[in-house]
Order: sequence, then C-alpha cells, then structure tokens
Amino acid sequence: MKAPERGHQAQSALGLPFEAYKVVLVVDLVESVRLMAQHEETVVQHWRDFMNHANQEILPKHHGRLVKSLGDGLLAEFDEPVDAVRTALALNQFFPRINRPLPAGEQLHLRAGINASHLYVGEHDVYGHGVNLAARVAGLGEAGDIIVTAPVRDAIVDGVDGEVEDMGESYLKHWPEPVRTWRVNPVRSGQPSWRPEKREAPASDFRPSIAVIPFDARTPAPEHFVIGELIADGVIAQLARSQDIRVIARLSTTAFRGRQATPGEIDARLDATFVLSGGYAVLGDKVLITAELADTRRGEVVWADRVSGDTLDLIQLHSELIHQLCTACTHALLNAEVQRSLVMPLPQLDSNALMLGGITLMHRSTPRDLQRSQQLLEAVAERHKRVAAPWAWLAKWHIIQVVQGLSADPANDFRRAISIADRALDLEPNSTLAMSIKGHALCHLGSDVDDSHRLLQEATQSNPNDPMAWLYSCVWSSMWGVSRDSVTEAENALNLSPLDPQRYYFEMMLATSCAADQQWSRAIELCKSSLLKNRYHLPTIRCLIASQYEVGQILEAQQTYKTLKTLQPDFTVESYLAAGGESPLRKRVASALVDLEKRSH
Repeated sequence: MKAPERGHQAQSALGLPFEAYKVVLVVDLVESVRLMAQHEETVVQHWRDFMNHANQEILPKHHGRLVKSLGDGLLAEFDEPVDAVRTALALNQFFPRINRPLPAGEQLHLRAGINASHLYVGEHDVYGHGVNLAARVAGLGEAGDIIVTAPVRDAIVDGVDGEVEDMGESYLKHWPEPVRTWRVNPVRSGQPSWRPEKREAPASDFRPSIAVIPFDARTPAPEHFVIGELIADGVIAQLARSQDIRVIARLSTTAFRGRQATPGEIDARLDATFVLSGGYAVLGDKVLITAELADTRRGEVVWADRVSGDTLDLIQLHSELIHQLCTACTHALLNAEVQRSLVMPLPQLDSNALMLGGITLMHRSTPRDLQRSQQLLEAVAERHKRVAAPWAWLAKWHIIQVVQGLSADPANDFRRAISIADRALDLEPNSTLAMSIKGHALCHLGSDVDDSHRLLQEATQSNPNDPMAWLYSCVWSSMWGVSRDSVTEAENALNLSPLDPQRYYFEMMLATSCAADQQWSRAIELCKSSLLKNRYHLPTIRCLIASQYEVGQILEAQQTYKTLKTLQPDFTVESYLAAGGESPLRKRVASALVDLEKRSH
C-alpha cells in the first residue's frame, strides 16, 4: 500500500484532504425504502443497534475507520483489503439473529461493495472515483452479498479469507469501461473450498514438508515490505534443491504473510510438518533477520536464530544471508547440510512487482488482461535480458493465447513459445520452469512427443517440488501417456501449491486428467469449482462440456456450449483441433462439440 507523503500528512493536520491508497467498504440495507415506509420505527432502532455494533466492536477489531453513516448504509475505510473483507463478513452476522422471528417481508439484509484505489482522505470523509466504484459494485449484489473489485481480489486468498466466485465483467452506470467483480462468501466450516485428500506417502518417500512464510517487517517503511518476500524466495529456492525436503510452493505460503497464523493453522491449510517464519528490521543499508523453525506436530519451536548483513546481499546470486539461514535451518531439521543452490533473482524490487503483476494478469484470461500481461512481462525481460524467468513466463503467455482461442495461427504460436523457452534455457539451463513450459508447448504441438516427455521428466527429477513441472507432466500423460498417471501428477501439483493464486488453473488441469481417465463426475465437480474462480477460462468450459455430455447431462452440456459460444463467437471444432495434437480426450471433446453444434440448429 502506498503511504501518504509527508507534505500531504502535514496538510491533513490542518483539516485538508491528502491523497492515499485506501480500501473503501460501502454497506447498504437491501430494500431500505420499502422497509422504512412499512416499519420505520422498528427499522431505525435495529439500524442504530447495528451501527453501534459496527463502530464499537467490528471496525476497531479489523483496523477500520467509520467515515460516515448514511442512514441506511455506512462508509468505512481501511489500509488493507483483507481487513475490509473480514469486516464485511462480520457485519453480515448481525441481522440473522434478529431476522429469525420476523416474516420474510420484514427481515433486514445487507449487501456490500469493496474497492481499493487512490483517494482523497479528509478528517470526516473520503473522496474520489474509488468511493463511487465501491458503491456501484455494491449495487450488483443481492441480500448478503459482498462484491469486490480486482485490486481487492488480488490481495485476498481464496479458501482462507473467503470463498471467491468470479462474477465476470459488468457495465456500471457512469463508468467508462466494464468492471470485473468477484463475490466473496464465508469459508465453509473454516476449511478451504477444495483440498486433495491426504494419502499415505509412498514407502520410499520419508521427506518432511516445510512451509516458508514471508518474513514480517519490523520497520514501517513501505519500500522495505518486499524484503520479506525476497527472504522467503531465496530460502525456498535453496531448500527446494534438496532431495530430502518437500517444500511448499512460495505462492501458497505468501497467503499467510502478516496473518499471525499459528503453525497448527498453517499445517491445516498446507499440510506442512515444519514452518519457517520470522521478521526483519532494516537500519540504513543493513538488515537484521530473526527466524524460527516450528514443528507443527508438537506445536513447539525447534530452532531459532538471527543473522545480519547488507540489504543488497539478498538480491545476489550467492546470498550469504540466505545461505546462513538455510544451513542452520537444515541442520536443525535433518542434521545435515542441503545442496547450496540459488536461482538468479531479479536485481530490482520494482521488477519483482512487474513480474508478479504480469503473471497474475495472464491468469485472468480476458483479452484485455492478457494484453496488459504481455506488456509487463516484456518490460521485465527487456530490463533484465540475462534473467531466465521473465522469458519463461512469456513463453507460457503464448501458450495461453492459443488455449484461450485468441491465436490466429496456433502452430506458429506454439513454435514461438518453444523459441522463447529455449532463450530462457540458454540463460539458465537448469530452469525447471523453462523446461516445463517448453515441454508443454511441444506436447500440444504434437510434433516431438518424445522430446516433450524427456523435458518434463527432467524438470520433475531436477526439482520434485516444482508444482508447474508436475502440472505440465499431467497434460502429457493425459494426451500421450497413461491417464491414471495424469491424475496422480495433477494431484501432486495441487498438493505442492494448495493455496495458489491460480488455483482455478490447477483444478482445471486435474479436471482434464480425470476426464482423460473417464472420471467424468469428478471432472464436472472440479470444472465447476474452477469456473467459480475464473469463468473466462475456455479450456475449463470445454472440459465441462465433454464431461457433462459423457454422463448424459445433455441439457447442461448444451447450456455450457452456449456459454462457450458467447465467450468465443468464432469458435469451431476445426480451430479447436488445429490448436493441439489429436489425443483420445481431444477427439472425445470434439465429438461432443460436433453433436452439440448440430443440436443447437
């Protein structure tokens, strides 16, 4: 979050508004005009009780500030999106108790809209288009709904902060372009919306698992916040090279940044035997890092230490600070040193932000977001020509263009992806990400199936903790190998990154693997779960169509087919088959699509 500049803060002391990045929550009472007209005195009393509850209990608990009461609504502002979402969920719990004895026509229900943007903040009000947008998206909701915009969605974790449902794009009054929104529901029974069932590890796999949580800043400067991510990235990169430890993916562990979760809570979400966490303080060009390793089975700290050094050391290829942390942690965990290996990091913090933004937008799947994603990734690649990671993600971007039906020449785009992945491998021959993406492109192209299999096997063997390597291996197995292996590989990927921001993609891959193995009902369940998170992902829709068709749900398949044609009006079976090899599953999908096309006329 961007903090106000000191000059602006000085102005605020005089009562003038200052500009700041804030999160605004707008809550209103559904059908308030009718309720007031029919039961004014009762509604007013209930609303006064509600406002006292909100202002005295809920808002202080979640670091919110009541800006004003609107008579039948309220406006509050926050520094963090998670706090606004938790406040909205808590406020929704106020009226159910009051509503129980009331007839349906007299019950009181809330709806909420949350948006994050730069606003003008005054002592008694907040101003700007961001406030108007929060009110507009609140209007999209029904009783009990909490509707959020993209900046808020990107800051919360599905399955932890709430269960998120993609509502697509909407045209709002007096808004120049469509706005994409998401509905946030409470987490059912305090558990993630889907989690692979735990299985006994194979007899040959006795590795403990470890989750490395981004370290917390002890100093308030916003420019220091990303250092916690850099520490976690470096430690994960080194520990993941060991064949003796199973490391939870970094994108999943980021979900617990600053959340004060106990090791037991982290274990419940990530299935981690050990949790490494800590904090850091920056003093000039020096950083002091404190770390502790907790055993989640016993609920106790098994090791703690602190190291200090130069801040710039954290972005070096061979970071001494990261090496000290890893050596001490591994000795406590396994009584032995791990192999020392670091992945080249991007040398500037702004580049990290560009990279993460490009990856996030790429997985939203809409043409506009994909275009912006390409611009961000190309900017990082141009800035750091000798770093492999942005080139690898650019290669994946070309693959997504094809699978989303946005490519005019699928075969050429697959070859382009292969060429870009080769550039990444020239820079970093052991990059499992680049290996996996090149193998994935070759797999779809179908011209060198054996080479694609070799690359994917090499990636999983080189780094068995890389979820993307397992994810793309499952695609190869579903298209050219053994379908049951595909399901196992997809489950491995999801187990390694159960809280991944692109969870819809993992669920889609597992759904496709289940479809290849003719587990049609499970494929339907996974497709529906994936589409709640991203309704624009066409491969998920195609898999759902085929699965519904195969179990005899013809009417449902026809409706899903209409959705496909709405999102991709120029879709044809011929273009679908031209975008990849003719595997058994693709042939079954094509057969279902042909029949549904005939039925639609």
